[in-house]
Amino acid sequence: MALPLSDLLLLGSGEKKLAACVLLLLLELFMEGADAATSNQADIDNHLELGKDFLARGQLSDALTHYHAAVEGDPNNYLTLFKRGTVYLALGKTRFAIQDFSRVLELKPDFTAARSQRGFVHMKSGDYDHALVDFEYVLSEEPHNALANEHFGRLRPAQEQWALVQRLMDNNDNQNAIGMITQLLEISPWSVPFRQARSDAYLKTNDVLSAISDLRQVNRLSQDSTEGHYNIAHLLYNIGHATNALKEIRECLKFDPEHKLCFPFYKKLRKVEKQLVTAEQAREEKQAEQCITAAEAVLKHEPDETMVRYEAHKLLCSCYTTDEQYGKALSHCKQALDIMKDAQVYCDRAEALLGSEMYDDAIHDFQAAIEIDENNARAKEGIQKAKKLQKQAERRDYYKILGVKRTANKQEIVKAYRKAAQKWHPDNFKDEEKKVAEKKFIDIAAAKEVLTDPEKRRQFDNGEDPLDPESNQRGGFRGADPFAHFQHGSPFQFKFHFN
Repeated sequence: MALPLSDLLLLGSGEKKLAACVLLLLLELFMEGADAATSNQADIDNHLELGKDFLARGQLSDALTHYHAAVEGDPNNYLTLFKRGTVYLALGKTRFAIQDFSRVLELKPDFTAARSQRGFVHMKSGDYDHALVDFEYVLSEEPHNALANEHFGRLRPAQEQWALVQRLMDNNDNQNAIGMITQLLEISPWSVPFRQARSDAYLKTNDVLSAISDLRQVNRLSQDSTEGHYNIAHLLYNIGHATNALKEIRECLKFDPEHKLCFPFYKKLRKVEKQLVTAEQAREEKQAEQCITAAEAVLKHEPDETMVRYEAHKLLCSCYTTDEQYGKALSHCKQALDIMKDAQVYCDRAEALLGSEMYDDAIHDFQAAIEIDENNARAKEGIQKAKKLQKQAERRDYYKILGVKRTANKQEIVKAYRKAAQKWHPDNFKDEEKKVAEKKFIDIAAAKEVLTDPEKRRQFDNGEDPLDPESNQRGGFRGADPFAHFQHGSPFQFKFHFN
């Protein structure tokens, strides 16, 4: 401790020199401390000024960086904390904003601006109990605060509405619950419970895309959790959006590359998505064989998810039609339509039916597409095309059906008939392919009947169809019973014996 000047005068010369040195040292240390304090405050002031400047220019992240530095320099300055809390609020980082405003109120409990801001955040977050406490305090200090009065007046009705929403959801009245939650979100857009509840209600009403939209907000407000990304990816995959699901699961892996749920799902998803994209690109490029291979691989990799399989069946419906494998096309078209009615699939199946010369069925499918999409130009053009082809096909070419020349003899005709009948016998086919085979088989049998009967063949060669009831011919295939011409009953009972 430094001696008073009066005591220094009583010391000897040697002692006086020592005391003088101590005094100078203490003075130097004091000055260094003062300089450091001045320098530190200058740095804080500089950060605050830069933060204010960035804030004025709308560069919130840069402003936040400087407010961070200012708080580190003086963590007990309530005004600096308040400024940083306001920037957090502007950035939507509500949890950090509340932390700063709460710290401000610990340092200065009567700072109503901080309490009003915290109440505002609580209200926007759907935390009505804490919001009421803050606004009640503000109004006790400032009874005529218009903004505080406005917010305070909305809180109790909102509390009651949220309680009603929960009762509606307990009673499975999800549609009315959705409407009421939507109203609450106008007051509290940052509420995780409200958005989660509306997402759950959307899922129960099969509005998956709306549910996903709310879950994205939940995940953002929760600072992007791996669980959130995983759940969103699964929902996207469930509705057949494999590419978007893959993007979402990659976001999960950014947080945890070996996540126990996200990583195995990613491996499966990557295979399926790659094949779907390949099949779609091949379909657009009219590469039917490549499209078929890729889409069949999707069905192999994914045996369970209905909408993913729907996407594969939809592609196979189109690509088998392009490849003129109409029986297989019809089978996949039916499986796709059994899952979901879609105008494009109806049009693709109609094209396969046209290729199979089933014109009435094709027209019916084109009309079904128009019922789904009244402006579907492809379906409208398809109906006209089908009617034109139907008119052209009214006169069957029996030589073409058997694949023989017009000069073929009876032996050649019978041989061609047996070959064609063996190939197209309906017992060799199942499901949709069987329908195509039945028509082919009937036409083959009709061709054999006409071309092996000299009189009927003569009539056909003269431009008349002896089996057409409109040509005044008795017992034609296009009459009441298409199998009446077979002596042994239904053509499907025939037995063929080939050496």
